[in-house]
Amino acid sequence: MTKPTEFKDQKQSLPGQQSKMIPKPEVIRKGYKGSDKLKGKVALITGGDSGIGRSVAVYFAREGADVAIVYISEDKDAKETKKMVEKEGQKCLLLQGDIKSETFCKKAVESCVKKLGGLNILVNNAAIQFPQDSLQLITSNQLKETFETNIYSFFYLSKLAIDHFSPGDTIINTSSVTTYRGSEHLVDYASTKGAIVGFTRSLALMVAKDKIRVNGVAPGPIWTPLIPATFDDVKKFGQDTALGRAGQPSEVAPAYVFLASEDSSYITGQFIHVNGGEIVGG
Repeated sequence: MTKPTEFKDQKQSLPGQQSKMIPKPEVIRKGYKGSDKLKGKVALITGGDSGIGRSVAVYFAREGADVAIVYISEDKDAKETKKMVEKEGQKCLLLQGDIKSETFCKKAVESCVKKLGGLNILVNNAAIQFPQDSLQLITSNQLKETFETNIYSFFYLSKLAIDHFSPGDTIINTSSVTTYRGSEHLVDYASTKGAIVGFTRSLALMVAKDKIRVNGVAPGPIWTPLIPATFDDVKKFGQDTALGRAGQPSEVAPAYVFLASEDSSYITGQFIHVNGGEIVGG
């Protein structure tokens, strides 16, 4: 059983430095046994070099999937994720580039299909956030970058992936608890996460006739490199949840396994809320 985690007040854990995070994020739960839920599948995961994306990649690999990881610049983290996936006996393809570019997204999907032999699962997970205390502080450049990264890329990659999908294949989108309850410091970020909810539900209806499922996960406070990289004080991070602590990536990733596998064959257009007990609608 996972014990409550204490967080030290430090801002040293930028992406690319997650080895310095205190405590270190748990990637996969000790003793987790795979059961070939994703055997023979190929998954493409954005933001797969660290945090939730890394954890999803390792869980998918333990369940038998080969994985392509999309990341923007952190080669060290991406290579570490690759080692973890390969340790599970699966292939891992690293795809470095900016998902704000539709051209790059096309190259990423094509490379995945060519080098791993297909594509069955798309996990749109990568996101950025820039906390601001006032709407006046959210510049047009920040707004553009946040939306292009957090939701435009979902459109690009989903459209491209579906061209290679067969009945039973899946898309899983990462939203956030912030869009369900609001966030006074993350107005633009929460807005993109709300757009993801609408996108997921609508796309699910659009492709249901093709027997393709589209679902999502809306994490609460999860201990990833994004948190200490964007907030000055993380001592009490997650302590306002019902469980009184932040969650680990290893506690979120199994939700993605469920949504990617046949266990969720009668579920589409839905979100799983892994948030420590916060009651939200939708």
